[in-house]
Amino acid sequence: MSTACPCHYPTDVSDAQWEVLQLVLPPPKWHPGGPGRKPRDLRCVINGIFYVNKTGCQWRLLPTEFGPWETVYGYFCRWRRAGVWVRVMDTLRQWERQSQGRLPEPSACCADSQSIKTATQGEEVGFDGHKKIKGRKRHILVDTLGLIVAVVVTAAKLDDRLGLVTLLQRYFASGVTRLRKIWVDGGYEAQWLCDWGRGLKQTHKVALEVVEHTGKGFQVVKHRWQVERTFGWLGNDRRHSRDYEVLTASSEAMIQISMIRLLLKRLA
Repeated sequence: MSTACPCHYPTDVSDAQWEVLQLVLPPPKWHPGGPGRKPRDLRCVINGIFYVNKTGCQWRLLPTEFGPWETVYGYFCRWRRAGVWVRVMDTLRQWERQSQGRLPEPSACCADSQSIKTATQGEEVGFDGHKKIKGRKRHILVDTLGLIVAVVVTAAKLDDRLGLVTLLQRYFASGVTRLRKIWVDGGYEAQWLCDWGRGLKQTHKVALEVVEHTGKGFQVVKHRWQVERTFGWLGNDRRHSRDYEVLTASSEAMIQISMIRLLLKRLA
């Protein structure tokens, strides 16, 4: 068992949260490290990753209490490439749903996108002509609790409807089949998407439903407010104030880590 990390920051994993998180992390023998090298305190590494996620600081400016920043960043990258972050998020989401008396996987979800400026000259950057933003676009699929089911980050120039197709293709690649309805806003209306949606209903028995505003000005829109709230949750973590990642895969991993932190607070 890992010893307690010497760090004392609000982002640190509590003892109760660590007990939960240890159940879904890779086994110790899988952790990166060279032969003869003393393994890092895994809890301290996780605390370092959570610190970057919440504060938005650069990896090189990570406080030394977390250990060498190269080690912490190395864990983040290796686990991103191995799909660890998405697996941990999915497992914790299923546990949270079950704790509320629901089935592990949702039958209804809401999809939406958010354009965000980039802070680096990373890959896949474009201009969203509608929002007048040069950067990237976050496409997320959330359940009725606002918990992220799938996330895809693309260049901002990508049409929302094409982003939705990519998002759902990734979601269904996991083999999940319980989803039956997806709510979207009017920006997703298009004849080709309706045709694709009909094919989706035949192959996966999933129906797309457009939910429009019923009046002018701000209003809480039925079925769609959950996804807006999720974007609000992400905005609480400064790493998401802009897209600071070079790779879109790292952007997706940071969103998954934010959801992991939120779920740990609920489950512990």
